[in-house]
Amino acid sequence: MIDAPDEESFVARFGDLYENSSWIVRAAWAGRPYADAAAFIAATARIVREAGEAAQLSLIRAHPELARRFGVDPQLGALSAAEQAGAGLDRLTEREFAEFRALNEAYRARFDMPFVICVGEAGGKAAIRAALERRLTHTAREECDEALRQIDRIAALRLKGRLAS
Repeated sequence: MIDAPDEESFVARFGDLYENSSWIVRAAWAGRPYADAAAFIAATARIVREAGEAAQLSLIRAHPELARRFGVDPQLGALSAAEQAGAGLDRLTEREFAEFRALNEAYRARFDMPFVICVGEAGGKAAIRAALERRLTHTAREECDEALRQIDRIAALRLKGRLAS
């Protein structure tokens, strides 16, 4: 069961599941308790979908670009840094780093938001790069929808890790 004795404790425990967007978990407080992780993620995903386009874009834009340097990029928080490290993005060669930077810039120029992918499920840096290249062909609506799906997957993985600890 997912619950907490009060709203502040609930937000303190789960507020970072969505990158710099604790408003989602704060809104989910009203629906607790949740029977399990799947019910909680379904509720938070619904909150995001019902929040409107401006809030959705704000959520997407709260995510750091991939392959940024922890300790150098102030937007790259500890959870994101650990997730990116797990996918090998902290060990890019200079050439790979330059390629990711160019792809990130092309993506941002096309969609006005960072590329978001659940790196914990993506299959490593080569698969992430291939997904980035493929998703550059999407329409803006397709890409916004895909980014939100990826954000839900990120939150689900973070929640799984939180509940396991």
